[in-house]
Amino acid sequence: MYMDKNYIGGSSYLLVLSLINRKDMYGYEIIKELELLSDDAFKFKEGTLYPILHKFENSGWIESYSKFSDSGKERKYYHITKTGIQQLVQEQEQWDLFKDSVMKVLNGNRYVLD
Repeated sequence: MYMDKNYIGGSSYLLVLSLINRKDMYGYEIIKELELLSDDAFKFKEGTLYPILHKFENSGWIESYSKFSDSGKERKYYHITKTGIQQLVQEQEQWDLFKDSVMKVLNGNRYVLD
């Protein structure tokens, strides 16, 4: 099932940073890994991903470098920095707070106002 982009938007930084934290990745690889790990729920287009990566680079959260693949194609890889890891921790904390708050509302008792 495809996820509504309104739900993805708030967590896109967390998703992308967490993947790059696992290993250095290039753009198309990030897109495909998100699709694979989410059972196709998260489908980023290049026009969505690359502005995020540029913001991360400008913020000092990631660095990029070029590397040639076995087929000779040059790819731009992204590597998380110490500042990026700190940002990832903040993103995870925000996600946990959001998720816990949503669950409290969904599982809470219903009260009737007088």
